[in-house]
Amino acid sequence: MGEFELIRRHFQRAGQVARPAVTLGIGDDCALLQPHPGFQLAVSTDMLVEGRHFFADVNPEALGHKALAVNLSDLAAMGARPLGFTLALALPHADEVWLAAFARGLFALADVHACPLVGGDTTRGPLNICITVMGEVRPGLAMQRSQAQVGDDLYLTGRTGEARLALELMQGSDWATQACGPQALSQYPELRARLERPTPRLELGTLLAVLGNAVHAAIDVSDGLAGDIGHILAASGVGAEIALARLPTAPALALLPDARRIDCLLNGGDDYELLFTAAPIARAAVDAAAKASHTPVQRIGRISAAPGLRVLDTSGHPVAVSARGFDHFA
Repeated sequence: MGEFELIRRHFQRAGQVARPAVTLGIGDDCALLQPHPGFQLAVSTDMLVEGRHFFADVNPEALGHKALAVNLSDLAAMGARPLGFTLALALPHADEVWLAAFARGLFALADVHACPLVGGDTTRGPLNICITVMGEVRPGLAMQRSQAQVGDDLYLTGRTGEARLALELMQGSDWATQACGPQALSQYPELRARLERPTPRLELGTLLAVLGNAVHAAIDVSDGLAGDIGHILAASGVGAEIALARLPTAPALALLPDARRIDCLLNGGDDYELLFTAAPIARAAVDAAAKASHTPVQRIGRISAAPGLRVLDTSGHPVAVSARGFDHFA
């Protein structure tokens, strides 16, 4: 199977529903996209590399899902609606079974969010997946990291730490196995699902964006909650306080010793939840958006004038924690 037959067979979909924003899709030198009048283009790129972002024996259908999900999560953080995506795929060889499963996972998520594949590239090489996603958002409504304001509430969707615990269990970590048991991945299937099939919070993101001046800053939590909070604080020139007791904790994480649990919650990574700030007067509107989008949302703290992140225990006293975001080159 040659390169162009590979593309035709697995990625060029016959009878795909036409999207008004896609003037020209797969088959030419460029795709042509037309955002709706009065919208800006939002663009994000993420790369997944075998051995760095996923195991060699990962379920290819789950990998197809995650490859697109991590990009859609970036659009969600900006409050953008998807228009389409491109796929650059390096493969060591053309494995029909692997490709069919990968494409199935990829397109299942793409169809849920009306985000068609509009182009890309394939080549021979170590397994590497690079997706660029494009979306649209009205000018002035994109939620940027630099817009947090003193007095804002700080919100988190879903839960953090489960993906990190799943990774530790899959790698045979002694502390994770001792705390949760050797069958933890079977007993708590949501752990592996959170690592391999994250949920991009697109519907909530678009609802928050239209609240305008009430919702200020946002980021998707990909490199650890504490580290990603730090990105908002640095960009906005503010500080924050969060309460450990307010961080939603999965049942499996509750089995961990305190220090390990806190580390997973704050520094885990691969969560792809939304972290955002909003004025206190917007609490009812945020609750309504969460309910409308069927998204769990928890108010975990507030933005303050004093620089830095302070983590508080159940008595309101500061806890000494190591807040570090993931860094590929650290």
